[in-house]
Amino acid sequence: MSEIRTIRVLTVDDHPLLRTGISGAINAQPDMSVVAEAADGEEAIASFRLHRPDVTLMDIRMPKTNGIDAISAIRKDFPNARIVVLTTYGGDIQALRAFKAGAVGYLLKSMLRTELIDTIRLAHAGMRRIPPEIAQELAEHAGDEILTTREIEVLRDVAKGSSNKVIASRLAISEHTVKGHLKNILSKLDASDRTHAVMIALKRGFLDI
Repeated sequence: MSEIRTIRVLTVDDHPLLRTGISGAINAQPDMSVVAEAADGEEAIASFRLHRPDVTLMDIRMPKTNGIDAISAIRKDFPNARIVVLTTYGGDIQALRAFKAGAVGYLLKSMLRTELIDTIRLAHAGMRRIPPEIAQELAEHAGDEILTTREIEVLRDVAKGSSNKVIASRLAISEHTVKGHLKNILSKLDASDRTHAVMIALKRGFLDI
């Protein structure tokens, strides 16, 4: 009999206990092994260069370099890299950014117990993995207008509790322009007020704070 080809996995997450749990589940499989762990995007890029794993499991919200930027950097030099996003957040915008960066799979951390191993095997086999919940989110907002970079800047300041005057000063624009941006934001997100807009933006992945 031919020897089983081991799937070499890199795990990236800033929570050591979660990395330990994931590594334990992977190493328990006869055809998988964790070759390295990383705690942030910078470590992920360096570890990928060193180990060239078959599949990388990448958290998104991490200190220093975030997961999406790390995916972009890895895929720039290694276009065939198979990277699966692991995240707590199911927002459509975050998922879109991940796939545009080059991810081949998207897995909510709540699904790890039941979906992790199969997702790794699918990614290694060259297939994509989009959970039904994420696909539904993407379809639901497919026709929505996307917030501009400046609108996201304004909304990020709103989330920090800044007044229109403070936002205008920081962005070197008039308060009237800030109000215009807020009007567009409320319309695009179908939000009733500033707080509601921030909540929607966080849920969908426009904001990462």
